[in-house]
Amino acid sequence: MKVSILIVNWNSCEFVRQCLMSIRKTCSGLQTEVIVVDGGSFDACKQMLATEFPEALFVQAHDNIGFGRSNNLGFAEVTGDAVLLLNPDTELYESALQTLLDQLLALPSVGIVGPRLLNCDGSIQSGSIHVLPTPLTEAFSSEFMRRWMPKSRLGANAALLNVGAPVEVEAIAGACIMLPTEVFRKVGGFTERYFMYAEDMDLCLKVRNLGLRIYHVPSARVLHHGGGSSRLQFSKFSVVMMREAVYTYMVINHGMFKALQYRIAMLISAAVRLGLLSFGWSVTRGEKRASRVTSLRKWQLVLNWSLGKESWVKKYWIAGSHDTSATNHTSDSGSNDAISRVR
Repeated sequence: MKVSILIVNWNSCEFVRQCLMSIRKTCSGLQTEVIVVDGGSFDACKQMLATEFPEALFVQAHDNIGFGRSNNLGFAEVTGDAVLLLNPDTELYESALQTLLDQLLALPSVGIVGPRLLNCDGSIQSGSIHVLPTPLTEAFSSEFMRRWMPKSRLGANAALLNVGAPVEVEAIAGACIMLPTEVFRKVGGFTERYFMYAEDMDLCLKVRNLGLRIYHVPSARVLHHGGGSSRLQFSKFSVVMMREAVYTYMVINHGMFKALQYRIAMLISAAVRLGLLSFGWSVTRGEKRASRVTSLRKWQLVLNWSLGKESWVKKYWIAGSHDTSATNHTSDSGSNDAISRVR
């Protein structure tokens, strides 16, 4: 099988370089094609590809159209039997791609496979797998729950305890997802109402709704630096955008009532956490106190969002009437997107 590797770049040129070097190093015996989409950042990625990776196909979006739409744009150029959706801030370990491909061909009723994501120090990244969002799981979501209650649905990490065979899960992280090209096409690609975050959960749900299964494959390992272009943006942007993304997921898949439940759950969760963090801040000193301040800022933003005070985020989201499938994006569509092959 031919595998199309689709990478979306946004001001992550150096990450893209390292990612492509790992692909070149570990995938030499496989039939692959690489498609890199720049989501309107216009960094040095195009020039870097032309010089160092001329075999890659480069797609330029003239505006920052978001993660899902950028992937859909690149998918129009895919010719492989399977597609690997890969974040730029990842690096493949030896045989990772081959292992995922083998399992995609072997597992029963398979729709998506994903690897074990590792942190830079080699530890397991807790975000490798997910439960599909509900108001309750989102309200209780925390690193504490994932670490101390891994077998609980709130911890959502029971599958990470498995070190052997692939295990079925509800959803896997969008940092590295492999699925048959026809499955991605059949579900219409990523739902384009999302700007970023939660579109991977939405994709997993759409694939599950086809009667197909999602598998975590622990023997396939991928280094994930963790957020790449957005990891330094504790900022309003990432904190608020994540909540708005899950809210959009609720609206699309469960209706306005469930979305309202989610907003209320986040309001209560943020208020409780702010109270506990304020007490913790008052009785600690040094570095711990500084970290509490960061957490206080984060949860104050979440509280503000749940009260409707962060309305700026709305400008990033696309009305439902704009949704199109991945097959609608072509290089001559007349939109503001352009495509050029790097040679």
